[in-house]
Amino acid sequence: MVEKKLTTVSVIKADIGSLAGHHVVHPDTLAAATKILAEAKIKGVIEDFYVTNAGDDLELIMTHRKGVDSPEVHGLAWEAFKEAAKVSKDLGLYAAGQDLLSDAFSGNVRGLGPGVAEMEFVERPSEPIVVFMADKTEPGAFNLPMFKIFADPFNTAGLVVDPKLHDGFKFEVFDVFEGRSVELFLPEEMYDLLAIIGTTGRYIVRRVYRKKDNEIAAAVSVERLGLMAGRYVGKDDPVAVVRAQSGFPAVGEVLEPFATPHLVAGWMRGSHYGPIMPVPLRYSKCTRFDGPPRVVALGFQVKEAKLVGPADLFDDPAFDNSRRTAEVVADYIRRMGPFMPHRLGPEEMEYTTLPEVLERLKDRFKAVAGEPKAKKPKIESELLSTHAAD
Repeated sequence: MVEKKLTTVSVIKADIGSLAGHHVVHPDTLAAATKILAEAKIKGVIEDFYVTNAGDDLELIMTHRKGVDSPEVHGLAWEAFKEAAKVSKDLGLYAAGQDLLSDAFSGNVRGLGPGVAEMEFVERPSEPIVVFMADKTEPGAFNLPMFKIFADPFNTAGLVVDPKLHDGFKFEVFDVFEGRSVELFLPEEMYDLLAIIGTTGRYIVRRVYRKKDNEIAAAVSVERLGLMAGRYVGKDDPVAVVRAQSGFPAVGEVLEPFATPHLVAGWMRGSHYGPIMPVPLRYSKCTRFDGPPRVVALGFQVKEAKLVGPADLFDDPAFDNSRRTAEVVADYIRRMGPFMPHRLGPEEMEYTTLPEVLERLKDRFKAVAGEPKAKKPKIESELLSTHAAD
């Protein structure tokens, strides 16, 4: 019996500096990263690669045989980012090396700043994948699309009509505050899944598997830069990889959720809600109020660990109305300025002057006669203990 080879797709991204603010990667930094990956391909470290950008994020798409979390492949990505960041500094680009939170590589880029989405699988005779790259938002921005792709029959008709999809999918959800995950089986645990992934700043769909055989279907980066660094260093700008067709949702079903731009956290200084706009690569630069948030979709075929493509999947007039809708929503919500719900709540903002302002004003707050003192809202842990007692 011939042993089937495993192929790994690794998408690793980082903001290593941008031209004129936070909107686009300079071509010289793309060239620097491409040189590093080309040399690694010749040496056999990786089988193939594609270097691109989504807004101000440098994106490395790699195929190899070394498995998920390979120190060799992650070290290669780190080297490419460091070299690109050096070019950024030489050019005086803005926020050069922003996402590189450490000078030392310790075998894995997780926790060092870059975002990572990886999956390992045995290739099908035809292996289409879609790589999503977002800018000016957080990993939870993919929660709603992943639910619609793999769990919503109004989006994915295959869940109803395709025998290969009808049994449903398993979702792995990651709690970014506690560093732990839970697996939920759909459709039977759909309401439980929705109860948690609607809290997009904390609970993130990390991976999706086909339930009947545990075959990997999707992977999403879950890195939260602010939580890792303990300070605001830019929005997380997540990436995701989704397998399509022949036992998975069709490419059209994978793209369909983005036809309705949903509100995501991010935009200017990572502190506002805005519509995520599906765009081709040429429109991925974010200039209006550093946004609005964008998402790019590249389609590849994977054959013997080589990349065929890409196809720029949102470069289609069918998404023109989606972009117009995003512009209308952006116009509307921008008029709210610093007021919620355009501005994030203070507990969600990556950084805020609110504690300093309250400290300055604390002695000037005076009790008002006749007005009752309200109880503070319960935090999540108190709510959980209360329900447990009930």
